[in-house]
Amino acid sequence: MIATIVLDVGETIVRDDRYWNSWADWLDVPRHTLSALVGAVVAQGRDNADGVRLARPGIDLAAEYQAREAAGRGEVLDETDLYEDVRPALSGLRELGIRVVVAGNQTSRAGELLRALNLPADLVVTSGEWGVAKPQPEFFERVLEVAQAAPGETVYVGDHPANDIFPARAAGLRAAHIRRGPWGHLWADDPEVVAAADWRIDSLTQLASITAD
Repeated sequence: MIATIVLDVGETIVRDDRYWNSWADWLDVPRHTLSALVGAVVAQGRDNADGVRLARPGIDLAAEYQAREAAGRGEVLDETDLYEDVRPALSGLRELGIRVVVAGNQTSRAGELLRALNLPADLVVTSGEWGVAKPQPEFFERVLEVAQAAPGETVYVGDHPANDIFPARAAGLRAAHIRRGPWGHLWADDPEVVAAADWRIDSLTQLASITAD
């Protein structure tokens, strides 16, 4: 039986379009150019932030992030950034008695913005608030702490094999890979992902059907 479902953030519950478009606008590069660069580094299995580094070699990402915030052009998340299946899927899980946690690689500011959306979740937390990020094992140790369930009764849902599926399984959790966003689509049928994922889904609404497995 599944007691807790933990969900990644980017391209699992929220679209990353606004995030990358805002970086392109800030750097004054065409949105398509940055999007293509991010796609290229994703295909190479690299950190997606390397797309920004290719657009602006030598950039100090932390300093630029602070500069954007100071200029009033920092992070924004609202209802339009959520995938359409998020609220019905999470509400349905809670109605089934499943503990729902949102935990992904995001900034502390993103955590505040997500909580302001009043998602149907028991907890929303980010790597920025924990001080540890995926795929580090310590991140999934924290996941298990907040899951309040045994590893075998906890499912981690995400789109990125290296950040979500593989480290979740290494920590003893069960894993659901979602075909969503560039990472989810690129590696959806990769043999290693197929072997590692307990479930492969196209929508969060499919999670309700796995809770009794």
